[in-house]
Amino acid sequence: MTDNRFLWEYDEALGFEGLCGIDEVGRGPLAGPVCAACVVLPQGLILPALNDSKKMTEKRREETYALLTGCPEVFYGIGFATQQEIDDINILQATFLAMRRACDELLGKPGLPLPTQLVIKGDGTSAHIAAASVLAKVTRDRLMTEYAKEYPGYGWEKNKGYGSGEHYEGIARYGITPLHRRSFLKNLTEKHHD
Repeated sequence: MTDNRFLWEYDEALGFEGLCGIDEVGRGPLAGPVCAACVVLPQGLILPALNDSKKMTEKRREETYALLTGCPEVFYGIGFATQQEIDDINILQATFLAMRRACDELLGKPGLPLPTQLVIKGDGTSAHIAAASVLAKVTRDRLMTEYAKEYPGYGWEKNKGYGSGEHYEGIARYGITPLHRRSFLKNLTEKHHD
């Protein structure tokens, strides 16, 4: 198992009382929404595989997701911003929107102002942020796997909407879907014409 004590030590140094971690997944894909999670963990929770979700195997992420969502002392919210919102307001603003929605779901009070602190590479620094990254990643991956059934041929069950060879081949063969981020595809097209 992962030695992840440093994640908990970081959070304990901040003070567990009222601490909440937020992270997002899916800023870079060509298709699908951006997903954010907001999570509050109880002190002493055992999450043996917890780490930055990008460094975990799918099996470890799924196991950790089950532990998080199955624990009655873990409180969390999930928020999305759609591909249409990404196209309308840009990926950065859409990411903030997904984060606000995740917090609103957790707190039940839309727009409640909270003191925040940006933590660079937070999913590899804080247990709360790592847990949020796992919740967001598993949620979004599962959604993209479902979308792959609706729109086969793009490989979303494997690439989760990122720009893999199979995804580009699918776009060339079948065109763009309503789930594609048109602003991302436009930027790629412009780059290829430079």
